Amino acid sequence: MATDEEASKTYPEMIMEAIEALNEKNGSNKSAMSKYIETKYGELPPSHSSLLTAHLARMRESGELLFIKNNYFRPGADVPPKRGRGRPPKPKPELPTGAVLPQLRPRGRPPKPKDPLAVAVAKATAGLPRRRGRPPKAARSAASGTAAPAAAVKRGRGRPPKVKPALVTDVV
Repeated sequence: MATDEEASKTYPEMIMEAIEALNEKNGSNKSAMSKYIETKYGELPPSHSSLLTAHLARMRESGELLFIKNNYFRPGADVPPKRGRGRPPKPKPELPTGAVLPQLRPRGRPPKPKDPLAVAVAKATAGLPRRRGRPPKAARSAASGTAAPAAAVKRGRGRPPKVKPALVTDVV
């Protein structure tokens, strides 16, 4: 039976031990490792096969094990570490000692400059209640250079009527 020390081993430790103990030339397959772990450690959870599969997959993805022709190997010392998915990051240039990193620009569009007058008006009127409806039209001021016409004639809708020439009559 298994001792307390053997029972406390994790699946990755048991898998590595099984590969070393089996010491097969072409690597160890999953069923051979499972049989070795079952005989050595005795009482295993009922989900042993799925746990073994999950840990083997995780160890294969992390580069701890090599998977060739349905067999698992321990990678040798000369094997480069497994690289992650996607494009590798660009190498960062080394800065001389005492150099200050430049400020990074924040993401997105820069904010519009705020009008100080509008900010002041907004602060002053923040507590006041607003009137209902559409605000009245601003009257044209004389300071702007355009004075309102003295006698403004309100036009009706549609096209204006044609102007008829005045009749000239000669009375002698």
